[in-house]
Amino acid sequence: MVLDLWAYETEAGNNGYARIAGIDEAGRGPIAGPVVSAAVILPPSSPIEGVTDSKQLTPKKRDLLYKKIYEHAVSVGIGIVDPAEIERINILYASLLSMKMSVQNLVPQPDFLLIDGIFQIPYDLPQKAIPKGDCLSISIAAASIVAKVTRDRLMEKYHYEYPEYGFDKHKGYPTKEHKNAVRKFGCCPIHRKSFKGVRETL
Repeated sequence: MVLDLWAYETEAGNNGYARIAGIDEAGRGPIAGPVVSAAVILPPSSPIEGVTDSKQLTPKKRDLLYKKIYEHAVSVGIGIVDPAEIERINILYASLLSMKMSVQNLVPQPDFLLIDGIFQIPYDLPQKAIPKGDCLSISIAAASIVAKVTRDRLMEKYHYEYPEYGFDKHKGYPTKEHKNAVRKFGCCPIHRKSFKGVRETL
């Protein structure tokens, strides 16, 4: 059986919605760096092939699809919440806030939202939360790619500011190498101080 990645978009279209945005985030699991969300509205006849959950793609393939998504999408919005705000409101609320920001940055605005996960976002639009949506919806999958590539590129820039941590390799995730660096050098301004792997060193 071939999975129809357009099924949720088609259903929303049949219910009268014209601009359907998929929303996903990257960066809930790391111990450093921001959480980044993307919202993507694809045209109904999108010619992009190979779009799927970003975690199933190689970095090279993600970069190629990222470029194609920006070329063909009706609109792409990005939302970024920094580590200080993550600490203040917790990672779940920070993720939902970044998703809301990504939708706010869409021009034109959507009229229906498809959101990866089990939570809806605090935004006054009809919406549907889809567990594992990045594997089930073409729009959410596209958003997952944009969010992942955007965040990875931010972490590569942070590497030049804080090269001792190896952000270019692990992108802030709690790898053995990263945790060893935190123990050796302490935390830097983009570390999430309440997260396991960082808080023990304070």
